[in-house]
Amino acid sequence: MNRFLQTLTLGFVFALGATTVASAADPAIGTWTLNVDKSKFHDGTAPKSMTRTYSAGAAGTDMKVTGVAADGTAISQTATLTYDGKDCAITGAPAYDTLSLTKINGTTVKSELKKDGKIVGHTTRTISGKGKVLTLSTALKTAKGGTTHDVAVFDKQ
Repeated sequence: MNRFLQTLTLGFVFALGATTVASAADPAIGTWTLNVDKSKFHDGTAPKSMTRTYSAGAAGTDMKVTGVAADGTAISQTATLTYDGKDCAITGAPAYDTLSLTKINGTTVKSELKKDGKIVGHTTRTISGKGKVLTLSTALKTAKGGTTHDVAVFDKQ
């Protein structure tokens, strides 16, 4: 029985270590704060503040976005992200209700943004080589048929 407990404990330690290594390999894990001065938003839409938090979850990477929009309203978005190209539901994003993400390499992820099943935009997320800056380059279709382009730059906390 003692040998069984040792084996069980050792297996748990290895599994925990593998989980920690896997989540540490995702450079987005952590808390990121918007650097408004380095970011570029269209037509005065720059948020007053924004924080993105990524954490390892049971079903993928949990993302929580909070802040204050340009008009003073609260920003609150949540999603569980997977990097397999399948749609992930997102709450709190008025322009889209799902996104699908695909890893391009260790520091770059591309996503399609969808509203009611139709693609309304694309985002490329890159993380600097030193892991201190996260950049989101987003192109979204407008209701009038045009496209907006925003670049949001976040600093790791």
